Amino acid sequence: MIRNYIKIAFRNLLKNKAYSSINILGLSVGMAVAILIGLWIYDELSYDKYHTNYDRLAQVYQNQTFSGTTGTSAAIPVPLAGELRTKYGDDFKSLALASWNFEHILAFEDKKFTKEGMFTEPELPKMLSLKMIQGTLDGLKDPSSILITQSLAETLFGDTDPINKIIKLDNKTTLKVTGVYEDLPYNSTLHSTSFLIPWEKYLTLQNWVKESQTQWNNNSFQLFVQIADKADFGKINSKIKNVVQSHRAKGEDDKPVAFLHPMSQWHLYSEFKNGINIGGRIQFVWLFGIIGTFVLLLACINFMNLSTARSEKRAKEVGIRKAIGSVRQQLIGQFLSESLVIAGIAFLVGVFLVLCTLPWFNTLADKEMSILWTNPVFWIACLTFTAFTGLISGSYPAFYLSSFQPVKVLKGTFKAGRLASLPRKVLVVVQFTVSVSLIIGTIIVFRQIQYAKNRPIGYDREGLITVMMNTPELYGHYDVLRSDLIKTGAVENMSESSSPTTGVWSNQIGFDWEGKDPNMLALFGTIAVTHDYGKTVGWQFKEGRDFSREYATDSVGFVFNEAAVKYAGIKDPVGKTVRFNDKKYTIIGIIKDMVMESPFDPIKPTIFLLDYGWANVITVKMKAGINSKDALAKVEAVFKKHNPGSPFDFKFVDKEYEQKFRAEERIGTLASFFASLAIFISCLGLFGLASFMAEQRTKEIGIRKVLGASVVNLWQLLSKDFVTLVIISFLIAAPIAYFTMSQWLEKYEYRSEISWWVFILSGVGAMVITLLTVSFQAIKAALANPVKSLRSE
Repeated sequence: MIRNYIKIAFRNLLKNKAYSSINILGLSVGMAVAILIGLWIYDELSYDKYHTNYDRLAQVYQNQTFSGTTGTSAAIPVPLAGELRTKYGDDFKSLALASWNFEHILAFEDKKFTKEGMFTEPELPKMLSLKMIQGTLDGLKDPSSILITQSLAETLFGDTDPINKIIKLDNKTTLKVTGVYEDLPYNSTLHSTSFLIPWEKYLTLQNWVKESQTQWNNNSFQLFVQIADKADFGKINSKIKNVVQSHRAKGEDDKPVAFLHPMSQWHLYSEFKNGINIGGRIQFVWLFGIIGTFVLLLACINFMNLSTARSEKRAKEVGIRKAIGSVRQQLIGQFLSESLVIAGIAFLVGVFLVLCTLPWFNTLADKEMSILWTNPVFWIACLTFTAFTGLISGSYPAFYLSSFQPVKVLKGTFKAGRLASLPRKVLVVVQFTVSVSLIIGTIIVFRQIQYAKNRPIGYDREGLITVMMNTPELYGHYDVLRSDLIKTGAVENMSESSSPTTGVWSNQIGFDWEGKDPNMLALFGTIAVTHDYGKTVGWQFKEGRDFSREYATDSVGFVFNEAAVKYAGIKDPVGKTVRFNDKKYTIIGIIKDMVMESPFDPIKPTIFLLDYGWANVITVKMKAGINSKDALAKVEAVFKKHNPGSPFDFKFVDKEYEQKFRAEERIGTLASFFASLAIFISCLGLFGLASFMAEQRTKEIGIRKVLGASVVNLWQLLSKDFVTLVIISFLIAAPIAYFTMSQWLEKYEYRSEISWWVFILSGVGAMVITLLTVSFQAIKAALANPVKSLRSE
């Protein structure tokens, strides 16, 4: 019987090629989207699961409160590690201090590369369960050792055995390779970490790090922990929350609260607001999961609509089957088997579409996903999902068609009834509600991105490049290096600072001024600069002046940004005195706010001061109108002259600034991609329904033409029902989209408003798309020769 069902199903597919193609194409696109989104969600949910101890690992975070606002950070003081080991050792299996992941220059013979890596205590490789290709996990116990990734080993040494090879770090010290570990997967938080160096080496290379071992107020490091097998994160948090605060001196009342942030939450639950975890990327997992479900649902709706719309075509078949003894269950089985066959074919086509689009989708989503061919869970999920799709798609047609009464059908008195088309109309409304909602959401996402991009940034980023001062050769030669760069004719200016223009790397307390609230614990972003920094980046002064070599007193001068003046509440700030770490400084100038961090957040109150010894970033301003390739060649020659042992690695400031929009742009692009597919699937359904309606009303159209109806009249006749449905869809979609996108915008401090024209544009766009889709069949039917349609009459 099943064989007979399948044979009939294929005959029906071949008999109705146009409708079969629309069904299969719609379902396959819906399935392809569902598979792509499923792979994306799987990749997100499996983040960091490469590490065996995934569910026991955590990073120590702190909540700190300044002027009533609580901020959350992974930055901790070094002594905290010793305190946790000593007093809470039973709760932890391992702890490892670490630096941040920074770029360093690695050199072997004539090969020199800039790679990201960190200094860490020897326990970290075991905690992360790194898979060693060569060497052991204990390789960092030697203070002059280094563990490197397999890809870095191949880059530096080729096919040569890397073990015991000597690498030079930042032209400062040499390290011996004691191990090579497998590269961490792309969906790992530490994926970009190409090497690990012992913490002991860090202490010998940086005096400030050595001094920090007793400083409870220097939050400049990371601390990774692996909790004991029977320990509980919540209980440990309650024990350690006041550890840092108990060691703070009087007056440092930032109320630090230490807690563990589990590795299982690093990726999906990384956002905090006022000390409370508010989620993060998990919202996108839910969002795209919902979108994938709806896109697949749209494809199923197409199948239902076209199947029920053609019910009269198969009414006699149902009548004859029932007349010769078929029971309803057999008919239901027949129609469900047909939908399962279509779903199976659509699945195969969908997998082919995924194979074709996956490389592009990976680039779009910034992923390295692949189809999980060898994963049984993937195939079980796909087959279950295909069967479910087939059953859902075919359920309504099966139960609807099998309910026809054979007597009425065979006598020719069967009429579908006025309400027979109601379910189809409801489903069309659902389709376009989803599509219009996605259109509105996509427009609002891109408006928010553009709104932030149009924000005044307070400096001129065009022609700016930054070079990290990783090697000792670049320190202490500021005037000579700047002079040589300007002499090339390609450089307008050069300066140094302790942070790039696209970040604020240091935040300080300890500021005091006249009129300051004694209960206010002020936190300012603090950036050390050289004399030419303002001219290099194009500071825009509101009051006062820039740092100048003509004033020796500028060594104790401050330049405030607008946000710092507002935060401090200082009236007529220029010339006022501010104490910082028991030293008096004078405010010499006020600049317009510079967007140095997230363009979606408020500007951080920031203070700039002169300090050549603190600077570690070189900023170069290229001359306008000069070919960038030629200019960079001249700049590179100067850096090679002063720093011959290092590669010339630089970054364009404008490109670094654009990186700040990547997450939002990626979400917007993905949303627009899915919205386009949703519209495409909806239009496929409309095309099929319009075609069926035109076919069903062929004789009516012929009679109307004979009686004088114009093409426009007939086009209006066939289009008005669909227009009404789209209007209803818009009225439902608009409030849903408004509420959803309002909630999304709430997470941004600097955000655009939701304009009324977005909804009008989306509604008109949906209407135009609908008319274009329906008009082809409507006009085709209206132009048909009425003689042919009325011949049988």
